[in-house]
Amino acid sequence: MSHLVLDSVTVFPADARGRAALAASHGGVYAAYLAAKAGVKAVILCDAGVGRERAGIGGLDYLDALGVAAATIGHRSARIGDGTDCFTRGLVSHVNSLARAAHVAPGMTAREALERLERADSPPCPVPPASEERRFRLTEAEAPGVRVHAIDSAGLVLPEDAGHIVATGSHGALLGGRPETAIKIPVFAAVYNDADFGIESAGVARLPVLDTRGIAGACVSAWSARIGDGQSTYHDGFVSAVNARAVLCGAEIGISAKELVARLAAARVKELKR
Repeated sequence: MSHLVLDSVTVFPADARGRAALAASHGGVYAAYLAAKAGVKAVILCDAGVGRERAGIGGLDYLDALGVAAATIGHRSARIGDGTDCFTRGLVSHVNSLARAAHVAPGMTAREALERLERADSPPCPVPPASEERRFRLTEAEAPGVRVHAIDSAGLVLPEDAGHIVATGSHGALLGGRPETAIKIPVFAAVYNDADFGIESAGVARLPVLDTRGIAGACVSAWSARIGDGQSTYHDGFVSAVNARAVLCGAEIGISAKELVARLAAARVKELKR
Protein backbone atom coordinates (compact mmCIF):
# COMPACT_ATOMS: atom_id res chain seq x y z
CA MET A 1 0.00 0.00 0.00
CA SER A 2 1.35 3.44 -0.91
CA HIS A 3 2.09 6.10 1.68
CA LEU A 4 -0.94 8.13 2.76
CA VAL A 5 0.19 11.70 1.99
CA LEU A 6 -2.36 14.52 1.92
CA ASP A 7 -2.39 18.29 1.54
CA SER A 8 -4.98 18.73 4.28
CA VAL A 9 -6.69 16.92 7.15
CA THR A 10 -10.00 17.86 5.52
CA VAL A 11 -9.54 15.29 2.74
CA PHE A 12 -8.87 11.96 4.47
CA PRO A 13 -10.05 9.08 2.25
CA ALA A 14 -12.47 6.44 3.51
CA ASP A 15 -9.65 3.90 3.88
CA ALA A 16 -7.56 6.11 6.21
CA ARG A 17 -8.72 4.25 9.32
CA GLY A 18 -5.89 2.34 10.97
CA ARG A 19 -3.21 3.87 8.76
CA ALA A 20 -0.37 6.30 9.42
CA ALA A 21 -0.72 9.52 7.46
CA LEU A 22 1.13 12.69 6.62
CA ALA A 23 -1.27 15.62 6.20
CA ALA A 24 0.28 19.03 5.58
CA SER A 25 -2.20 20.97 7.72
CA HIS A 26 -1.13 22.90 10.81
CA GLY A 27 -0.64 20.84 13.95
CA GLY A 28 -3.32 22.57 15.99
CA VAL A 29 -6.09 20.90 17.97
CA TYR A 30 -8.78 21.19 15.30
CA ALA A 31 -6.56 19.58 12.66
CA ALA A 32 -5.69 16.84 15.16
CA TYR A 33 -9.40 16.31 15.83
CA LEU A 34 -10.05 15.76 12.12
CA ALA A 35 -7.19 13.24 11.96
CA ALA A 36 -8.60 11.47 15.01
CA LYS A 37 -12.07 11.48 13.48
CA ALA A 38 -10.63 9.72 10.41
CA GLY A 39 -9.41 6.93 12.72
CA VAL A 40 -5.72 7.08 11.80
CA LYS A 41 -3.24 5.24 14.01
CA ALA A 42 -0.58 7.96 13.60
CA VAL A 43 -0.24 11.30 11.85
CA ILE A 44 2.39 13.84 10.84
CA LEU A 45 1.28 17.48 10.50
CA CYS A 46 3.11 20.82 10.07
CA ASP A 47 4.18 22.94 13.03
CA ALA A 48 2.97 26.18 11.35
CA GLY A 49 5.74 28.12 13.07
CA VAL A 50 4.44 26.96 16.48
CA GLY A 51 3.17 30.47 17.19
CA ARG A 52 1.03 31.91 19.96
CA GLU A 53 0.57 29.59 22.93
CA ARG A 54 2.23 26.86 20.85
CA ALA A 55 -1.07 26.46 19.00
CA GLY A 56 0.71 25.18 15.88
CA ILE A 57 1.65 21.99 17.72
CA GLY A 58 -1.24 21.88 20.18
CA GLY A 59 -2.62 18.78 18.51
CA LEU A 60 0.30 16.63 19.64
CA ASP A 61 -0.80 16.48 23.28
CA TYR A 62 -4.43 16.11 22.20
CA LEU A 63 -3.54 13.04 20.14
CA ASP A 64 -1.28 11.64 22.86
CA ALA A 65 -4.32 11.55 25.15
CA LEU A 66 -6.23 9.60 22.50
CA GLY A 67 -3.42 7.07 22.02
CA VAL A 68 -2.25 8.37 18.64
CA ALA A 69 1.40 8.92 17.76
CA ALA A 70 1.88 12.35 16.20
CA ALA A 71 4.69 14.55 14.95
CA THR A 72 5.10 17.81 13.07
CA ILE A 73 7.24 18.93 10.17
CA GLY A 74 9.20 22.17 10.53
CA HIS A 75 7.56 24.99 8.56
CA ARG A 76 10.94 26.15 7.30
CA SER A 77 11.83 22.73 5.88
CA ALA A 78 8.81 22.24 3.59
CA ARG A 79 5.70 24.10 2.44
CA ILE A 80 2.71 23.92 4.76
CA GLY A 81 -0.36 22.78 2.85
CA ASP A 82 1.68 20.71 0.39
CA GLY A 83 1.77 17.05 1.35
CA THR A 84 4.17 15.97 -1.37
CA ASP A 85 6.63 18.70 -0.48
CA CYS A 86 6.39 17.88 3.23
CA PHE A 87 7.01 14.19 2.47
CA THR A 88 9.92 14.98 0.12
CA ARG A 89 11.72 17.78 1.98
CA GLY A 90 10.20 17.90 5.43
CA LEU A 91 12.16 17.45 8.63
CA VAL A 92 10.51 16.50 11.91
CA SER A 93 10.42 19.36 14.43
CA HIS A 94 8.26 18.07 17.31
CA VAL A 95 6.92 14.70 18.47
CA ASN A 96 4.53 13.47 21.13
CA SER A 97 5.39 10.68 23.56
CA LEU A 98 3.83 7.93 21.44
CA ALA A 99 5.75 9.02 18.33
CA ARG A 100 8.92 9.07 20.42
CA ALA A 101 8.15 5.52 21.51
CA ALA A 102 7.96 4.59 17.81
CA HIS A 103 11.52 5.98 17.43
CA VAL A 104 10.50 9.16 15.64
CA ALA A 105 12.67 12.12 16.63
CA PRO A 106 13.24 15.77 15.70
CA GLY A 107 15.60 16.17 12.76
CA MET A 108 14.43 12.96 11.08
CA THR A 109 13.15 13.16 7.51
CA ALA A 110 9.40 13.05 7.08
CA ARG A 111 9.73 9.98 4.88
CA GLU A 112 11.61 8.02 7.55
CA ALA A 113 9.22 9.19 10.27
CA LEU A 114 6.15 8.13 8.28
CA GLU A 115 7.65 4.74 7.50
CA ARG A 116 8.42 4.14 11.18
CA LEU A 117 4.88 5.09 12.15
CA GLU A 118 3.50 2.81 9.45
CA ARG A 119 5.51 -0.12 10.84
CA ALA A 120 4.36 0.49 14.41
CA ASP A 121 1.73 -1.95 15.65
CA SER A 122 -0.82 0.61 16.85
CA PRO A 123 -4.63 0.54 16.90
CA PRO A 124 -6.82 3.04 15.04
CA CYS A 125 -7.75 6.14 16.99
CA PRO A 126 -10.97 5.69 18.96
CA VAL A 127 -13.84 8.00 18.07
CA PRO A 128 -12.89 11.34 19.64
CA PRO A 129 -15.29 13.44 21.71
CA ALA A 130 -17.52 15.54 19.44
CA SER A 131 -15.96 18.83 18.44
CA GLU A 132 -17.41 22.04 19.79
CA GLU A 133 -18.91 24.66 17.46
CA ARG A 134 -16.32 25.95 14.99
CA ARG A 135 -18.28 28.74 13.27
CA PHE A 136 -19.22 31.98 15.05
CA ARG A 137 -21.19 35.06 13.99
CA LEU A 138 -19.33 38.25 14.90
CA THR A 139 -22.27 40.64 15.06
CA GLU A 140 -20.18 43.34 16.74
CA ALA A 141 -18.00 43.52 13.62
CA GLU A 142 -20.84 43.74 11.11
CA ALA A 143 -22.15 46.65 9.09
CA PRO A 144 -25.41 47.13 7.17
CA GLY A 145 -25.59 44.37 4.58
CA VAL A 146 -22.24 42.86 5.64
CA ARG A 147 -22.01 39.72 7.78
CA VAL A 148 -18.80 38.62 9.51
CA HIS A 149 -18.06 35.08 10.67
CA ALA A 150 -15.10 33.60 12.53
CA ILE A 151 -14.47 30.06 11.33
CA ASP A 152 -11.80 27.76 12.69
CA SER A 153 -11.12 26.26 9.25
CA ALA A 154 -11.48 27.75 5.79
CA GLY A 155 -13.23 24.49 4.95
CA LEU A 156 -16.20 25.72 7.03
CA VAL A 157 -16.99 28.60 4.67
CA LEU A 158 -20.57 28.32 3.40
CA PRO A 159 -22.38 29.44 0.23
CA GLU A 160 -24.19 32.13 2.22
CA ASP A 161 -20.80 33.73 3.00
CA ALA A 162 -20.53 34.91 -0.62
CA GLY A 163 -20.00 38.66 -0.63
CA HIS A 164 -19.32 38.79 3.10
CA ILE A 165 -16.25 38.58 5.40
CA VAL A 166 -14.69 35.55 7.09
CA ALA A 167 -11.90 35.48 9.68
CA THR A 168 -10.45 31.99 9.55
CA GLY A 169 -8.10 30.01 11.74
CA SER A 170 -6.59 28.33 8.68
CA HIS A 171 -3.10 28.95 7.34
CA GLY A 172 -2.82 31.14 4.26
CA ALA A 173 -1.16 28.50 2.09
CA LEU A 174 -2.54 26.96 -1.07
CA LEU A 175 -3.24 23.24 -0.80
CA GLY A 176 -0.72 21.46 -2.97
CA GLY A 177 0.03 24.83 -4.57
CA ARG A 178 -3.31 24.70 -6.43
CA PRO A 179 -4.88 28.15 -7.01
CA GLU A 180 -8.42 26.79 -6.85
CA THR A 181 -7.92 25.96 -3.16
CA ALA A 182 -7.51 29.61 -2.12
CA ILE A 183 -11.17 29.68 -1.04
CA LYS A 184 -14.18 27.78 -2.34
CA ILE A 185 -16.77 30.57 -1.95
CA PRO A 186 -16.47 34.09 -3.49
CA VAL A 187 -16.43 36.00 -0.21
CA PHE A 188 -15.75 39.73 -0.16
CA ALA A 189 -12.76 39.29 2.16
CA ALA A 190 -10.93 36.52 3.97
CA VAL A 191 -8.40 36.66 6.80
CA TYR A 192 -5.99 33.79 7.53
CA ASN A 193 -3.09 32.93 9.84
CA ASP A 194 0.34 33.40 8.25
CA ALA A 195 1.79 30.21 9.85
CA ASP A 196 4.93 32.31 10.44
CA PHE A 197 5.33 32.54 6.63
CA GLY A 198 7.60 29.51 6.42
CA ILE A 199 9.76 28.32 3.55
CA GLU A 200 9.11 30.18 0.29
CA SER A 201 6.49 32.26 2.16
CA ALA A 202 4.07 29.38 1.66
CA GLY A 203 1.99 30.51 4.63
CA VAL A 204 0.64 33.54 2.74
CA ALA A 205 0.44 32.09 -0.77
CA ARG A 206 -3.34 32.42 -0.99
CA LEU A 207 -3.22 36.21 -1.01
CA PRO A 208 -2.09 36.89 -4.60
CA VAL A 209 -4.48 34.23 -5.87
CA LEU A 210 -7.37 35.90 -4.05
CA ASP A 211 -6.33 39.15 -5.74
CA THR A 212 -6.92 37.62 -9.15
CA ARG A 213 -10.47 36.80 -8.02
CA GLY A 214 -11.15 40.29 -6.68
CA ILE A 215 -11.20 39.06 -3.07
CA ALA A 216 -9.55 41.10 -0.32
CA GLY A 217 -7.13 38.85 1.54
CA ALA A 218 -4.95 39.27 4.60
CA CYS A 219 -3.04 37.22 7.15
CA VAL A 220 -2.41 37.76 10.82
CA SER A 221 0.81 36.76 12.52
CA ALA A 222 0.93 33.26 13.99
CA TRP A 223 2.56 34.86 17.02
CA SER A 224 -0.40 37.18 17.58
CA ALA A 225 -3.28 34.70 17.14
CA ARG A 226 -3.74 30.99 17.72
CA ILE A 227 -3.76 29.10 14.43
CA GLY A 228 -6.87 26.96 14.04
CA ASP A 229 -8.95 29.43 16.07
CA GLY A 230 -11.01 31.87 14.00
CA GLN A 231 -12.09 33.88 17.03
CA SER A 232 -8.45 34.37 18.01
CA THR A 233 -7.71 35.55 14.46
CA TYR A 234 -10.30 38.31 14.92
CA HIS A 235 -9.83 39.17 18.61
CA ASP A 236 -6.05 38.74 18.97
CA GLY A 237 -4.56 38.98 15.49
CA PHE A 238 -2.33 41.67 14.04
CA VAL A 239 -1.98 41.93 10.28
CA SER A 240 1.27 40.65 8.79
CA ALA A 241 0.42 40.38 5.08
CA VAL A 242 -2.18 41.87 2.73
CA ASN A 243 -3.03 41.67 -0.95
CA ALA A 244 -3.63 44.61 -3.29
CA ARG A 245 -7.41 44.33 -3.12
CA ALA A 246 -7.27 44.52 0.67
CA VAL A 247 -5.04 47.61 0.49
CA LEU A 248 -7.67 49.32 -1.68
CA CYS A 249 -10.12 48.57 1.16
CA GLY A 250 -7.88 50.23 3.75
CA ALA A 251 -5.81 47.26 4.93
CA GLU A 252 -2.38 47.91 6.41
CA ILE A 253 0.30 45.68 7.87
CA GLY A 254 0.53 46.17 11.63
CA ILE A 255 -3.09 47.03 12.40
CA SER A 256 -5.25 44.75 14.51
CA ALA A 257 -7.53 42.25 12.84
CA LYS A 258 -10.47 44.03 14.47
CA GLU A 259 -9.47 47.29 12.78
CA LEU A 260 -8.86 45.45 9.52
CA VAL A 261 -12.33 43.90 9.55
CA ALA A 262 -13.88 47.28 10.38
CA ARG A 263 -12.18 48.82 7.35
CA LEU A 264 -13.15 45.91 5.12
CA ALA A 265 -16.77 46.12 6.25
CA ALA A 266 -16.84 49.86 5.57
CA ALA A 267 -15.40 49.29 2.10
CA ARG A 268 -18.06 46.67 1.40
CA VAL A 269 -20.84 49.03 2.52
CA LYS A 270 -19.56 51.69 0.09
CA GLU A 271 -19.44 49.11 -2.67
CA LEU A 272 -23.03 48.01 -2.00
CA LYS A 273 -24.24 51.62 -2.19
CA ARG A 274 -22.86 52.15 -5.67
